[in-house]
Amino acid sequence: MRRLPLRRLVTLATLATLGAATLGSTAACGDDSAGAGGDAGPVTLRLGYFPNITHAPAVVGVEKGIFAEKLGSDVKLDPKTFNAGPAAIEAVFSGALDATYIGPNPTVNAFSKSRGEAVRVISGAASGGVALVVKPGINGPQDLRGKKVATPQLGNTQDVAIRYWLKQQGLTTTKEGGGDVKIVPQENAQTVETFNSGAIDGAWVPEPFVSRLVNAGGKVLVDERDLWPDRKFVITNLLVSTKFLKAHPDVVQKLVDGQVAANEFVNTKPDEAQQAISAAIGKITGKPLDLKLIKQAWPTLEFTNDPIATSLKAGLDHAVEVKLTEPVDLKGLYDLTYLNKALKAAGKSEVVQP
Repeated sequence: MRRLPLRRLVTLATLATLGAATLGSTAACGDDSAGAGGDAGPVTLRLGYFPNITHAPAVVGVEKGIFAEKLGSDVKLDPKTFNAGPAAIEAVFSGALDATYIGPNPTVNAFSKSRGEAVRVISGAASGGVALVVKPGINGPQDLRGKKVATPQLGNTQDVAIRYWLKQQGLTTTKEGGGDVKIVPQENAQTVETFNSGAIDGAWVPEPFVSRLVNAGGKVLVDERDLWPDRKFVITNLLVSTKFLKAHPDVVQKLVDGQVAANEFVNTKPDEAQQAISAAIGKITGKPLDLKLIKQAWPTLEFTNDPIATSLKAGLDHAVEVKLTEPVDLKGLYDLTYLNKALKAAGKSEVVQP
């Protein structure tokens, strides 16, 4: 075997080292820019929300440019809409979404599924806006025996609520749709049609479907606010992936600043907010939401930055009691540091960290 001169060996070693350094630098740049934007350019924040009234702060924050203003030129906002919590959570898990407005039950499921690692709640958004609407002849819980009642999805927040409430009234349900009261999971968009056709006798749903059912001849049997202390319970909170939180805490702070500003707009300029919601939903779905319907539903909702953590924990306990989930340790779910900084800067009362 022929030996290479020492000078040639040194030259080859130097070239190899330089090549490895170049490749390493290229790979590092590629990894850093993936998904979240990286140092090479503006950070991209992919924000999820639902085009409905219970996500009003998100809809208004995007439509009125409030988030874009707070995030500044160094952050590119990439809003994405969803119709169901599980789909939004899967997007967070897959890395396709950095933060999302979402309901309490998907929040708990995400925290539990990732063993407390993947997500953190960083703010509240909305409370209330849910009711059980029934046919006029139903005047109390016992009148529901043998009846069919719709919920948006098996195991979702409203599904848990009605099953727990029925159990408190001495009425049974099963996951398969049996028991004293037959629970029928279906898309909210179907509910008015099935209610009108007589296929269901009622539904435990969020706004604006409560108002739609009332306008279709139904009546509110249970306003869910009446079941909670001070009539407050979380219907929407703001959740962020811990991966994004660790990589871009400054962006998360700006996002929460935007949430606080959006809620301020919603609460102080309700007419403008309602018009923005109608227009935004029209852009997303192709059909604006009736402004009269929004105004009808509006008083049942409270737009608050407080995530009302006690109600989320109680909802989890209810789900365990009706055997729709296992107990979950929620320690570490909330990080309200960014919210309290934003609230303090806005001259508002801070929220107690759970």
